[in-house]
Amino acid sequence: MDANAWDERYRASERVWPAEPDRWVVRETSGLSPGRALDLAAGEGRNALWLAGRGWRVDAVDFSPVAVRRIADAADVRQAEVRAEVADVTRYTAEEAAYDLVLLSYLQLPRQDMAGVLEAAGRAARPGGTLLLVGHDVANLTQGTGGPQDPRVLSSLEQVRAAWEPCADVVVAEVARRPVGQEVALDTVVRAVRR
Repeated sequence: MDANAWDERYRASERVWPAEPDRWVVRETSGLSPGRALDLAAGEGRNALWLAGRGWRVDAVDFSPVAVRRIADAADVRQAEVRAEVADVTRYTAEEAAYDLVLLSYLQLPRQDMAGVLEAAGRAARPGGTLLLVGHDVANLTQGTGGPQDPRVLSSLEQVRAAWEPCADVVVAEVARRPVGQEVALDTVVRAVRR
């Protein structure tokens, strides 16, 4: 899917995603001291805005101009410290060693593209900074519900660990169960601390 397709999806409704932050993002970041955060593929900004509400200074990046406009508008209304930028995260160059938190939430890319984004995320985190990935796990295809149905874009613990272990200590690596109505979705959740 390209940026134009996402623009159309965002234009088709007032909100595509819930306004509340992702449950795993809340769980994994609530104990962190606020600093500077990078939200890659931020969508409509639910996580970026939540982090900003807790004192983080957030750079939110997404390739959909419609989504980025929504983030900027919401940040203005809330007077939140969020800088929203239109960019393709597969080509985006973040400041190196600049962020206390680098977040990738439900960024579902083909493995080669995702490997590059994971490596770039690792470079963007400062020593002692947190790397966090939340995504639809590959096991969700057969054991869960919803999410993308293309196994080539689904996350796995092995893929994320392989990208981050050379530069960071993995402190959480789990396939988490997320209730979806009466069913359950399976998510990859990996949190690491940059060395």
